[in-house]
Amino acid sequence: MNYVELKDAIKDAMRAKDKDRLAILRQVHGEIKNIEVNERREVTDKDVDDMLKRTIKQTKETLEGSIKAGTDAERTERLERQVAVLEEYLPKQIEGAELSALIETVLAETGASTKKEMGRVMGELTKRTGGNFDKAAAAKELGGKLA
Repeated sequence: MNYVELKDAIKDAMRAKDKDRLAILRQVHGEIKNIEVNERREVTDKDVDDMLKRTIKQTKETLEGSIKAGTDAERTERLERQVAVLEEYLPKQIEGAELSALIETVLAETGASTKKEMGRVMGELTKRTGGNFDKAAAAKELGGKLA
C-alpha cells in the first residue's frame, strides 16, 4: 500500500461511517506523519507497509493481553476487526508451493547445507520478497532441508 491509497482508504471509511476502520487507519496515518515530521523526509511504500506490520503486531499484543485479562467481548471484537482491516492493506504473503519453490532456488544459489547457514538463507528470502513471506513456514521447511 502506498501513502495515497492510505489517504483514499481513510476517505472511504469516513464516507461509509466505518468507525473501526477509520480509527485504525487514522492511527497508521498519524504514525506515518510522525515519520515525515521527525525524520524530515517523504514516506515510501515500504514505510507504509512497515507501519502496517508494526501496528498489526501491537494490536495483536493488545488483543492477547485483553483476552488474558478477561476484558469485555466488545473490546476484543473491536481489536480483532482492527487487525483484519490492517491485514487487508498488506501486500500478499508468499506461502505454500510458491514459498517452497523460492526456498529451493535460494538453497541452490547460496549452496547452504547446514542449519548454521539458515540465517543467510532467511536473509536472502527476506531480501527477495521484501519480508512478505510466512517466516514460520519457511523456517520449518528449512529445518527439514538443512542438516
